[in-house]
Amino acid sequence: MNYKILVFIMAIAFAACSKVQTSTKQNFNQNWQFKISNATFEKVQEEENWEAVSLPHTAFIEHKVIEDQWQGLCWYKKEFNLPSSLGEQRYILRFEAAMNISKFWINGTKVSEHVGGYLPAVFDFTEYAQAGKNTIYVQLDNRDSKITGPKPLNRLDFNMYGGLYRDAFLIIENPLHITDPILANKTASGGIFVTYPKVSKASASVKIQTHVANSSNYKKSFQIVNELYSDDQLIVTSKVEQLELQQQSENEFTTTIQVNNPNLWSPQAPNLYKLITKVIENETIVDQEETTIGIRSIAFEGHKFVINGEELFLRGVNRHQDYPYQGYALSNEAQYRDAYKIKSAGFDYVRLSHYPHSPAFMDACNELGLIVLDAILGWQYYSRDSLFQDHIYKTAHNLVRRDRNHPCVYGWEVSLNESRMDNYFIDSLTAIAHAEYPGDQCFTAGWQSYGYDIYLQARQHRLDHFRNPSKPYNVSEYGDWEYYAMNAGLNQDSWNGLKQADRSSRQLLSDGEVRLLQQAKNIQEAHNDNFNVPAHGDGYWVMFDYNRGYSPDLEASGIASIDRLPKFSYYFYQSQRDADEKSHLFKSGAMVKIASYWTEESPLAVRVFSNADVVELLLNGKSIGKQSPDQNNISNNLNHPPYTFQLKKFEAGKLEAKAYIKGSVVANDIVITPESPTSIQLVLDESGKKAKKGVNDLVFVYAHMKDKNGTTVRINEEELEFEIEGDASFVSPKVLKTEAGIASALIKIGNSQEPIKIKAKNQQLESKEIEITFE
Repeated sequence: MNYKILVFIMAIAFAACSKVQTSTKQNFNQNWQFKISNATFEKVQEEENWEAVSLPHTAFIEHKVIEDQWQGLCWYKKEFNLPSSLGEQRYILRFEAAMNISKFWINGTKVSEHVGGYLPAVFDFTEYAQAGKNTIYVQLDNRDSKITGPKPLNRLDFNMYGGLYRDAFLIIENPLHITDPILANKTASGGIFVTYPKVSKASASVKIQTHVANSSNYKKSFQIVNELYSDDQLIVTSKVEQLELQQQSENEFTTTIQVNNPNLWSPQAPNLYKLITKVIENETIVDQEETTIGIRSIAFEGHKFVINGEELFLRGVNRHQDYPYQGYALSNEAQYRDAYKIKSAGFDYVRLSHYPHSPAFMDACNELGLIVLDAILGWQYYSRDSLFQDHIYKTAHNLVRRDRNHPCVYGWEVSLNESRMDNYFIDSLTAIAHAEYPGDQCFTAGWQSYGYDIYLQARQHRLDHFRNPSKPYNVSEYGDWEYYAMNAGLNQDSWNGLKQADRSSRQLLSDGEVRLLQQAKNIQEAHNDNFNVPAHGDGYWVMFDYNRGYSPDLEASGIASIDRLPKFSYYFYQSQRDADEKSHLFKSGAMVKIASYWTEESPLAVRVFSNADVVELLLNGKSIGKQSPDQNNISNNLNHPPYTFQLKKFEAGKLEAKAYIKGSVVANDIVITPESPTSIQLVLDESGKKAKKGVNDLVFVYAHMKDKNGTTVRINEEELEFEIEGDASFVSPKVLKTEAGIASALIKIGNSQEPIKIKAKNQQLESKEIEITFE
């Protein structure tokens, strides 16, 4: 064969084999090894008996009620493969969270260190990458830190746990690529940044900033193509051609597209678009990113919050992200289920207390229509130390960079919660947020009135009602502390011996109906009172019961237990959403709920929650009467006050509530006097999201003690033993005690496609089995 022809054929073959592929973002959660150890990096490599784990992972499985949370050093390691020829590609690792001080070694060299446990740790390890097999070691330290704050754990009102507790990703980038916004470290830039200069129901301008880097030693010519999809239908395409980047350089390229008759995002209509951004070189897509966006405009007219030109009061709740036993290490599906429960409870707004929450939770808020107040870490701790302040400034930058494209975010709480801060410090934080998100759609929020766009004030701090605020005002917390310690203020850790069981809002699910009704009454009174001040929203404290570092008991002011089971107060809030607001995404529409177990000990003043016009109560088929909502000084501001029926005496049997709108029955609820338990009914919690294999999914299985009528018998401390058959494991103990007649098991789903069978048994009760199947 002619030599020139052979060379030509070889050149074609080489070109075909080396054709540039799209940059990739690969899930990096599997095949880790873990151990708790104080060893140095040099010594830990010699240690044996590592545990095989996958992410999300917690460093320590805690008791349900934590008395002494684990703190210390732990290690993760993993072997992974890179291409046999590394070429000019860049190699990046992104850990969505690593608690709290993290250090990273690649192939024996320390390549990065990250401070802070709630925002991504991202680093480029191209210089240390090897063709073929590579090894990473990660050291985590979750002990108290004066740099990150907040208070030491033994004085902290929540727990910070440990581990690589969110997703991790391996990113392989072509020399010409869209940057990572955290790694790029560019104000109001890096990655994809989408804003909306003009929004109306007729049309919207969508401004797309794309930050592109060229890490090669050659000039690059390319195009940027943006495709906007609605329900997987392409509606707009924009192409920017003849772009250039010199070698080892970067730049931002901006284009604006017009969307006619946009489907605007709001809590009542959470319409989302899919934006696909492509970087094309020589007709080859060398990088591509998908961004979920929602077109909307927000503003304040006086003290009123306005979205898309319509006023909206933000009825909301605060959320801590921890689970029992597992701490922060929730699957993305479990994050979604939390958001689903919050939305289904009647809320349109959630304050993320008191730190950045999971990207998966943010995605769920986008999908379900939950407006978010996004926050940096802070709680009753401030320091003038330069390392601390520089770290807080960095978290403010990175919070906005991480979450700026989420339509659910209405404000940036770049504030250290309940911490007296210097004015210069506040000025710096607010300036950072506004620099990172330029324009009139950025609103900062803080618990001091100075400096911030939105003033956050908890009701317990409002000794004299804040009647004439000079700026938009949000009741950031209410309904708990003022009923617990009579406005004791900020010194919570010095009041931990104070108990006011009869009037507190801190009531466990197991505390009985009288105390749970008191919690609901406290909440009603406080929520009603919030309308007496010019607030644009309020956030009840708190959605779920949670553990506290400083106190060996649960903070029980949640409207649901730490096991995510609803209390009576859950249904009070659910009743505040109008009956004509309906959605297939969450529980909605007309509702009615009897807040009684209807036993001999039950109050004869029977409270019913409903969003109907009229409610009728029947006892054993006989009407007690039809009533309109209560009219009193703790109901006068509510959309839908409760209904209170005064019965003369107890009569065992069936209570039924019928809810009427315009004369027609739209909902009903039945409560039957419980008898002795005869069986166990198992309920799998797949709130809005089915159990999923292969992702460390966490699901609750609730074992209800039932009588012959199917009524849950509200017995506490009854032992039930759970069994699992299939690829799943217990996170909770196998033997659990009932709370209000329910034992809550938490299980972790494995990788197998085969069904999982779960049983619960008790010596006296008939056992039933449920099965978890996968699509």
